[in-house]
Amino acid sequence: MKKILVLVCLLLIAIWACTPQPTGNKDVVANANQPAETKSTAMPSEADIIAKEKATWDAVKRKDWDAFGKMMTSDFVEILDLGVHDRATSLAGLKDFDLSDVTYSDWKMIPVDNDAAIIMYSATLKGTFKGKPVPEGPYRDTAVWVKRNGEWLAASFQETLAVKPPAMPPPPPEKKAASATPATKPAETGPDPIANDKIVWDLFASRNYEAFAALLAPEFMEVEAFGVYNKDGSVKGVQTFDAHDATLSDWKSVKFDDDAAMSIYTITWKDPKMGKEYHSSIWAKRDGKWLALLHQGTPAMKTEPEKK
Repeated sequence: MKKILVLVCLLLIAIWACTPQPTGNKDVVANANQPAETKSTAMPSEADIIAKEKATWDAVKRKDWDAFGKMMTSDFVEILDLGVHDRATSLAGLKDFDLSDVTYSDWKMIPVDNDAAIIMYSATLKGTFKGKPVPEGPYRDTAVWVKRNGEWLAASFQETLAVKPPAMPPPPPEKKAASATPATKPAETGPDPIANDKIVWDLFASRNYEAFAALLAPEFMEVEAFGVYNKDGSVKGVQTFDAHDATLSDWKSVKFDDDAAMSIYTITWKDPKMGKEYHSSIWAKRDGKWLALLHQGTPAMKTEPEKK
């Protein structure tokens, strides 16, 4: 039998950061700090979104799959150490999960617009998967809730096991470009989240960190196994790795509404010890420009060969 190892996380850095202050078009909450009476009634409160997220965990604990399924969008996507799953695969996999207890902390909501919200939190679990104990965590979890036909539903969920960060390596040495093109203007971001993330990685490769920072919303947050970072921390962190050592593949996208979407992709590093990682980025339209609100990375689970 294959046995599940403790999740091993060798991701060198994070890519993103945030504090809830979205601004922009008429469908976006203008300021998360303004008085409650001036906010749009279309956006649920943080307490409302927290209650909805807890209800999904309660349904899993009760094994009430009908109730759980009714809280998910038809295009729901789940990102775990086991991979990227659609709605059907997620529901099927959960049936092998026996949850006896879950505790939460560090809740934070990031309003996206009147039809979408991100909720971030930490969770500690007690349970088994296919009869084997799962690591208790804590896990860094994020979920996106969207309004569809007047009802708020879960559109995505991503989970990353928190681990103690290793000593950070020194920044990689500067590499001279084959041809000098310092004045080249970065491509413009748009409604295609996959294209947007590819722009970001081009900026990493050219070490244009100032242009990268310009693509992050002020409230941007990054969630990684080693920690949670704001915009400044993320921009500083990406300068410690070499983008040329990463291969990106398995691109997918999820459209939340006309002004928000998610890209999902896999990173495979040249160094085999670093393994594979599943990443996602959430992009939203702010004052006519598409900016990143959240990025999360989840290292793939390591398994060992069957013993004969």
